[in-house]
Amino acid sequence: MTALRPGRLEQDALVRALDRAAGARSIPGNRVELLFDGPDVFAAMRELIAAATSWIHLDNYIIRDDHTGRGFAALLAEKARAGVSVRVSTDWLGSFSTKRSYWSALREAGVAVRIFNGPSLLDVPSLLSRNHRKILVADGTSAVIGGLCLGDEWAGDPERGRLPWRDTAVRIDGPAATAIDQAFGVTWRRSGGELGNDENAGTVESRGDAAVRVLVGEPARERAYRVSELLLATAAERVWITDAYLVAPRRLYRYLMDAAREGVDVRLLVPGSSDLPVVRNLTRFGYRDLLAAGVRIFEWQGPMLHAKTVVADNRWVRVGSSNLNHSSLVGNYELDVLADSVELADRMEAQFRRDMDRSAEVMRRPRRVPPRLRRVVPPALEIPRAPASPPHRRGLRERRGGSVLALRTLAASARLAIFGPLAIVLALLGVLFFVIPGIMAIGFGALSLWLALVAVGEVVRRRADPPNDRS
Repeated sequence: MTALRPGRLEQDALVRALDRAAGARSIPGNRVELLFDGPDVFAAMRELIAAATSWIHLDNYIIRDDHTGRGFAALLAEKARAGVSVRVSTDWLGSFSTKRSYWSALREAGVAVRIFNGPSLLDVPSLLSRNHRKILVADGTSAVIGGLCLGDEWAGDPERGRLPWRDTAVRIDGPAATAIDQAFGVTWRRSGGELGNDENAGTVESRGDAAVRVLVGEPARERAYRVSELLLATAAERVWITDAYLVAPRRLYRYLMDAAREGVDVRLLVPGSSDLPVVRNLTRFGYRDLLAAGVRIFEWQGPMLHAKTVVADNRWVRVGSSNLNHSSLVGNYELDVLADSVELADRMEAQFRRDMDRSAEVMRRPRRVPPRLRRVVPPALEIPRAPASPPHRRGLRERRGGSVLALRTLAASARLAIFGPLAIVLALLGVLFFVIPGIMAIGFGALSLWLALVAVGEVVRRRADPPNDRS
């Protein structure tokens, strides 16, 4: 037997570890194309829809009833009328504001529509698990997957001076698209839908030379979580991460800091302003420990940064819907791909560098305090002005986020975002118990009985569907 060289042994061990962490083996033979921002991503999606001959599967967390959403609805309705099986799935919470008439028009055209995980009084835990995926699959052979929802903010509006939100997706042609389609089938069935026997792509021929793992994220599976940790633990040179809502679990923070302390070039690119200002504040609250460990942090200064990507050691590229926070990594249905491709990594690193040119690097600045207090007083954070960027007129969601951030300091904002509202709620409850104790007691008793029924229902469901049997 020929002995393996140490380098080969290490590579084989890494591949096995990634297989186990991802819950899936690498799928060879794919052509993978990186797509940046809505105009290019939506053009690729329209191309797949137009070319589909058998079926189209669209699953997206948010589908808006706006110009972009209605444009896709028209294309899907046209294909359905032409005899193509079209299925559209969206999350109840994500598309809460979309009018019923939007879905009715699709159904009238022959499109099958499912709304994932609507509210249930006796199934409260499921409300915490959202279908956060963003995928389109045509005929089981081609797919687009990334972080983009279907809305005008991702498309941009040049006439009104609004740039598209900064986001990333990939187009995959080849066998990995079939695995993405199978993941769609799981959530579709869990929404009560059915797939016909013809929805089987069979054996898909090789379309390229990229090897792809499909990370099928489900509640408590932690696949993207474990893969992210593994990439950080094994990185030898660099790990560059772009994330829209970075509030990483403490364990993942330690991996980031440990890698940086050992000399790995760890960089984080996050939004400078956000459509969810509370999350933005919590992200900033973790800056000091990361900076002290040697992690470099950049705040994007353009329109909302919504991408979720990782590129490691000029080899591994992860793109998809998973943010580095508890909701995405532990609680939601997510979908990501991990590609093993130097060519793809080159393109991702080039885009990261372009994004850094429009970002401001966060720095630490010592505070002016007496020498005895310098050990206990943390340094201040300084975010210099970024280089001039193309003009952009912010939409409502971005203006709302920016106005809140402008009123808060970096250090105190996260505490205010959590403990301020909590203090108000607790104080109000205390006053009500003193003023109307009888009514509050009845309300509290009813709430306790309802929660007891919810708990009983969850026990029954888990006994009927043990974790080992879940797909």
